[in-house]
Amino acid sequence: MSDPEAESLKYTTVINLDWLGPERPFPVRETLLVSGDRDIVPDEISSLKQTYGAVAADWESASIAWVTQKNHIRCLILRGVSDVVGPLGSETYGNPKIFERSADKTIATLLAQLPKWLELLQLPESMGDGEAN
Repeated sequence: MSDPEAESLKYTTVINLDWLGPERPFPVRETLLVSGDRDIVPDEISSLKQTYGAVAADWESASIAWVTQKNHIRCLILRGVSDVVGPLGSETYGNPKIFERSADKTIATLLAQLPKWLELLQLPESMGDGEAN
């Protein structure tokens, strides 16, 4: 990229969650997430917080959000935290067993909640912004 800031703006996506209505079936934190194509570098965390107001980061969400926005498809990205990266890294770095246990627990929680979230896709079309996808 010749201008990383311009590229970041080009791919920045705001997900419209109005179709969900005011009630959420489970407590969630609707917030900004930064997404990229590599692991979080501990030395860059303060910069990500300061520059973007980021509270979390992942690899996948940006591409999903961008493609769904481009194709006018409703999007809901539910994330669970499997590991926290701080200035010294994460306890999961170099320790796959800890990551696997934490990821298993996170995925089990999200899968248990998924049916309630999917029910929201069945809302009448007048409550959303188009067909349920």
